[in-house]
Amino acid sequence: MNAFEPGKIVQQMMDFQKTALDNTYNTMCMIQGQAEKMTESFFSSNTLIPEDGKKMLQEWMLAIKKGQADFKKTMDENFKKFESFSSMSEPASKPEKASAKTASATSAS
Repeated sequence: MNAFEPGKIVQQMMDFQKTALDNTYNTMCMIQGQAEKMTESFFSSNTLIPEDGKKMLQEWMLAIKKGQADFKKTMDENFKKFESFSSMSEPASKPEKASAKTASATSAS
């Protein structure tokens, strides 16, 4: 019979959240990359836009990429912190189960 294991359920939930975040982040990066290509194509072929405007656009795109990378790095670090936190709390619950089994075994004797 399977016992209810809250630590395992929490880990599964976190794995799901991390997978969802990774997939969403990758999709966002692909969409941003396509938008960047289209924008660069438009700006490079348009002679009415001054060089300062093109330079500003390039800096803006770099800032977006840096923001995306910083966001991903922060989320990955926080997932690792949570995983270490949840793995630290799990061994504390196992001795309780062992002591409960020992107590029931001694009361049955």
